[in-house]
Amino acid sequence: MPLTICSVKLIIQIPCYNEAQTLPDTLAGLPTSIPGIDCLETLIIDDGSRDDTVAVAKSLGVDHIICHPQNRGLAQAFQTGLDACLRMGADIIVNTDADNQYPGRFIADLIQPVLHDGVDIVIGNRQVDGIAHFSPVKKGLQKLGSWMVRTVSGTAVPDAASGFRAYSREAALRLNILSRYSYTLETIIQAGKLGLSIKSVPIETNAPTRPSRLQRNMWHFIKAQASTIMRLYAFYEPLRTFSYIAAPFLLVGLGAWLRFFYFYYTRQNPTGHIQSITIGSGLILVGVITLIFGIQADIAGKHRQLTQETLYRLKKMELAEAAKEKRP
Repeated sequence: MPLTICSVKLIIQIPCYNEAQTLPDTLAGLPTSIPGIDCLETLIIDDGSRDDTVAVAKSLGVDHIICHPQNRGLAQAFQTGLDACLRMGADIIVNTDADNQYPGRFIADLIQPVLHDGVDIVIGNRQVDGIAHFSPVKKGLQKLGSWMVRTVSGTAVPDAASGFRAYSREAALRLNILSRYSYTLETIIQAGKLGLSIKSVPIETNAPTRPSRLQRNMWHFIKAQASTIMRLYAFYEPLRTFSYIAAPFLLVGLGAWLRFFYFYYTRQNPTGHIQSITIGSGLILVGVITLIFGIQADIAGKHRQLTQETLYRLKKMELAEAAKEKRP
């Protein structure tokens, strides 16, 4: 459902870690007003910076600043921002990077599907084929990673790694970030499993102002992204994951049993292949135990879903009570 309330509040949140040099350009590019938005505010989440990030933010008139006493990682800074925006009464939350990668002029385009079409999450599609500073290898890896996320999440997001996003209040209430590395992949997979609507809009990017702090090198990027996708897939699809692991053991074990029975019933040395029964039984036992783990994990997953729903309802109740207390 599109937003139909009389006053629409948008908060632009910017997670920061030692961004004193790039923050002024990022803030300068943000819009000061957008049609359909009655209140527009900015929020800086300082993730334990050791430079003058906070001082620069204050001098530039940022509306809200939240500080982590030490670095907790981008994912936790993002979650801190979501929770804070909800407490401040945001109807739409836009997340952008402090390195000025995403031009602020696209924020108006980014929020339109949330504002008018009731979309839960909108992701800026960087159109990686057209990014000049991306090498062919990096473009290929970005496409591969996005394909894997689409497959796991059941969504149609063309640029899964993009951090330029708009969230409805409902989506922000339902999302809970568990990883430390990055929120980009987890929120898509989680949204897909929760049945939240996702849309992408084309955007452009600015030239890089500094090396990425999330990607020390290409190998680190591949390892971090792949491990995140596999961990989240196992988290949300435990029975299917354990079934895939159990299948080779069960098939090979069954094949060993069939080998024994073949020689036994054809009278070709019927007692000389007893090792097939021994090995096959061991493999089948491993496969069955693995399946049992999957069933237990699936049951735990159902309890997790109940916990998520309870947490969602508690958040709504707490925010509603807080809103009542603020009313004159």
